[in-house]
Order: sequence, then structure tokens, then C-alpha cells
Amino acid sequence: MEAALYGPGGFYVRPGGPGPAGHFRTSVHASALYAGAVARLLGWVDERLGHPDRLDLVDVGAGRGELLAGVLAALEPGTAARVRPYAVERAAAPEGLDPRIRWVAAPPRGVTGLLFANEWLDNVPLEIAEDGRYVLVAPDGTESRGGALEGEDLAWLERWWPAPGRAEIGRPRDEAWASAVAGLERGLAVAVDYGHTRAARPPFGTLTGFRAGREVPPVPDGSCDVTAHVALDACAGPGAVLLSQREALTALGVSGGRPPLALARADPAAYVRALAGAGEAAELTARGGLGDFGWLVQPVGIPAWRP
Repeated sequence: MEAALYGPGGFYVRPGGPGPAGHFRTSVHASALYAGAVARLLGWVDERLGHPDRLDLVDVGAGRGELLAGVLAALEPGTAARVRPYAVERAAAPEGLDPRIRWVAAPPRGVTGLLFANEWLDNVPLEIAEDGRYVLVAPDGTESRGGALEGEDLAWLERWWPAPGRAEIGRPRDEAWASAVAGLERGLAVAVDYGHTRAARPPFGTLTGFRAGREVPPVPDGSCDVTAHVALDACAGPGAVLLSQREALTALGVSGGRPPLALARADPAAYVRALAGAGEAAELTARGGLGDFGWLVQPVGIPAWRP
């Protein structure tokens, strides 16, 4: 998985092409309303920090920088002038990147502000286990039975995924998230992803692939995304809150309600725009879709954010 995604010619680091947006649709690509909601969350963090001279915004798993660009565009000029944006991505920076954005390979240290990771943890490589043994996977996707589980991997499964059958050992995601949060001096860290909790682990796992907008077998040859849902409860640190995206975005002002018909008579163009926005909001918050994503919200040195 590491080689397929991030090795030479890996899915996420190969030069050129459309980047991840050419293969799957995330909340960032679904609507500018998502960036607007993140901008409002950054504003909440800014208030709790006392409006510091430097307000950090760290986008982990930044793709081509689309979310950062959207947030910067949504902010008031005075706030945007204080924001120091970081794009954390292992691929090279794209052409035409906003010069304000610092492009880095790992989450920075000494952050004061908001660290936001949208669909990052599902691409942190992990091991697969089945019936107490590792699952080995060849470059063509063929699976075979590996050695017995041991050490920290076994301990993680016993604590977080004790059910028999197939499981995904989320320990590397826990460690990656803890390391990212450790770089935050004061502020809020948010991870948004496909997820599950201990009470409802998927009995057959979730490992899959995506290519050109379609779900495909997770063949680790670099030709497709290889992803697995995240055990968000295992990642959560002290004071963390777990929410659905529907709950979080609704609290941040994203509503799928239809605009009043009176607006259609008074300003037809505004009504059409509002109707389109309502459709996009409905997609972002839909049950059975993007609205079911999990939000792991971790405060550091400030109160927890809750709807």
C-alpha cells in the first residue's frame, strides 16, 4: 500500500494528470460550501485564540490545494491577511499554486490555529489481518496467508477490533494522527473520513480501490487509489468529540433547505442560485452519503467545538 500510493510512480505522487479529483469526488470537490464551512470553523478557532497576529491553517492531505484556495477566498480580507496556510502533501506542488500557500511534506510544528485533514487518514497505509494472521498482497492484488499477528498489531486488534474474521489494523492511523496533533500548540485539529467505531466494525473490512470515478479492486500496483475506512474512535485523543458530517456542517451553517418561493418572484436569479446551493448542501449532508462521514474534533489548549 505504501509503495502503491507513495512510492516511485505511486498513485498520489506521479507528476501531471488531474490529481485525486480526477478519480474520486470528495466534499471539497462537491461544493464551495464545504470550504465556506471550514472558513467559519477557522473563524471560531480565531475567536477562541484571541485573534492572534498569525493564524495557522494546515490542510493535511491537501491534494492540489483546492480546500485551502476555497477557504482563503471565503475569509474576510482582514482575517485572510493573518492566515498562514500550509498544504501537507507528499506529491509535488501543482503549477499555479497561490503563493501564500506553503507546500510541505509533513505536518508542521508549532501550529496555532486549525489543522484540518479531509480524507487523509484513509490513505495512511495499514496491515490487513484475517483470523489471527497477516494477509499478504502481491502487486497484482493476489492475497495469501501470512504469519501470525504479534506485538503492537495484535494488542491493537485485541483492544479496538476484537471480533473474528477480517480486520484492518488501524495503529498506523492512530500514530499518524497523534503526530499531526502533536504539532498543534493551541487550536483545533479535525479529521474527516469514512469511519467506524468499535461497536460497529465492518465484519469483512473495507479495503477497496478507486480509479476514474469508479470503485475497483484494490490492486496495489499504483494504477488506483487504495483506501480503507478509519477507526476514528481509536485515533481520538483526550477531549476529542466524534460527530457525523451532517451534524458538523449543519452547525456550521450548511443547510439543504429550499429557498422561499417568494424569492423566485422577487429575484429569480437569486432564487436559482439559492436552489443550486441547497442541492449542494443536501449532497454534503446526505444520509447514506457524504453526511455519514465522521468528524474527529480534537481541541488543544482551547475549549472543544461542539454543535
